[in-house]
Amino acid sequence: MCGVPATLDDLGFAKVNLTLHVVGRRPDGYHEIDSLVAFARVGDRLSFAPGGPLTLDVKGPFAAMAGTLDDNLVIKAAHALERLVGGLTLGRFALEKRLPVAAGLGGGSADAAAALRLLARANRIPAADPRLFAAARTVGADVPVCLDPRPRLMGGIGDMLSAPLDLPPLPAVLANPGVPVATREVFAALDAPMLPAAHQRGPLELPPHTVRERIARGRNDLEPVAVRLCPAIADVLAALRGCAGCTLARMSGSGATCFALFEGEPAAQAAARALGTAHPQWWIAASALGAGSPAA
Repeated sequence: MCGVPATLDDLGFAKVNLTLHVVGRRPDGYHEIDSLVAFARVGDRLSFAPGGPLTLDVKGPFAAMAGTLDDNLVIKAAHALERLVGGLTLGRFALEKRLPVAAGLGGGSADAAAALRLLARANRIPAADPRLFAAARTVGADVPVCLDPRPRLMGGIGDMLSAPLDLPPLPAVLANPGVPVATREVFAALDAPMLPAAHQRGPLELPPHTVRERIARGRNDLEPVAVRLCPAIADVLAALRGCAGCTLARMSGSGATCFALFEGEPAAQAAARALGTAHPQWWIAASALGAGSPAA
């Protein structure tokens, strides 16, 4: 395409649920949540060469766990947007899978969101085009919040998003024990209250000065269930809480990745090094949490 680079690049930023409250289970079986979401400055790298048939090549340390191409959310996102945009130019995707899979970081959803951003750039679709959000909603519950990776409140089944929140970068360490945890199994084991058929959520609003307080007072309702299914999560939480300078440790999403917040970046970096030495089999990353950054 004239004026479009031969290859475009983007990042699928790791999504971290700083809080995750389960409101209840709807009559259709889906669970409604109330979550404060931020993004780490680490993620999968996705490139796109416009033109030709739709293809995907997956490499990287977690490529073997990424599943079949037909199930990959990058391909599903491209097909979803193609159904909404006539004459959409497709092409060749290459994914470097650097985030663990089934880890509570929304890696697949972040990859799908990155694919939509790349397709939008290649086809000169404005970032605010509602068709991008519509495509994201059809691919997965976490894809809409990953489309514009900035801190937000997420509600409903992931389809309700607040405006971006003013959250300063939070020094953090992410740690995963290398054990995949299936989101479906965690929710299936959760004894959540039933919501009435007429249940409706109000608008998602949070004054900026209450964000840190909300994190401190929050919780992850999936954490106790996930720990029962995957006891290694408790080991990760204990290790994080034992690090010097840790102010809070909690599980992200449905696990098994956990995060710890620290008083400053040096403390986070030191903790990541110490954890890496003590647990060389774990995936560990020190990163500020906030808005995703192209510098990741």
